[in-house]
Amino acid sequence: MSKRVTNPARTAIAALVAGMGVSAVLGSGVAFAGEPAVSSGSPVSAVASAVAAQAEAQAKAAKATAEAAKKAAVAKKTEAAAKKAWQKPVSKYTLTATFGKAGNMWSSNHSGQDFAVPVGTKVSAVGSGTVVKAGPNGAGDGPAYGNAVVIKHDNDTYSQYAHLSRVDVKPGQKVKVGQRIALSGNTGNSSGPHLHFEIRKTPNYGSAINPVKYLRSEGVSI
Repeated sequence: MSKRVTNPARTAIAALVAGMGVSAVLGSGVAFAGEPAVSSGSPVSAVASAVAAQAEAQAKAAKATAEAAKKAAVAKKTEAAAKKAWQKPVSKYTLTATFGKAGNMWSSNHSGQDFAVPVGTKVSAVGSGTVVKAGPNGAGDGPAYGNAVVIKHDNDTYSQYAHLSRVDVKPGQKVKVGQRIALSGNTGNSSGPHLHFEIRKTPNYGSAINPVKYLRSEGVSI
């Protein structure tokens, strides 16, 4: 009487089929030398193809998920960078004279926003750009401004910083947002230590717009 033995390969495939919910009767047979290979049209071959197809689909899905996650991370980073494109000219301050305020301190209404800060406070570029004016006499805009700096930004907007005690940049120099460009002071027509800050349409006096309103439009609260 011959002894029946289980074919390990068929048993493994049967277990795989059962796990996939595929109904197939593989059975077990008598093991003997020269057992023929499974034909391409057999149930076993069909199961193997299904497994391979499923594995390929899973690999494609995993790749798509990874690519989506990468794109999301880049978008988040870009959004964060955009939010940092503009910032305040000084970090700690008290707001004093506002834009458009009338008074005998100015030849016309106040052209900027004043930030009361101690002499020597770090003054930072509110955005990246190129220095177009820097120095005494309001950097060419008149002695009332004292030492001043004007920066041209990438969107053709200009920022101006006045009454400085020290200027740390020169015309033609590239600066980044947040970079120190000067120290605050009390030079020119000033009633006390503060930074006079303007946003302009051109580099010259007379083209100022409301700086607080502009910075708020760029996501910076003053």
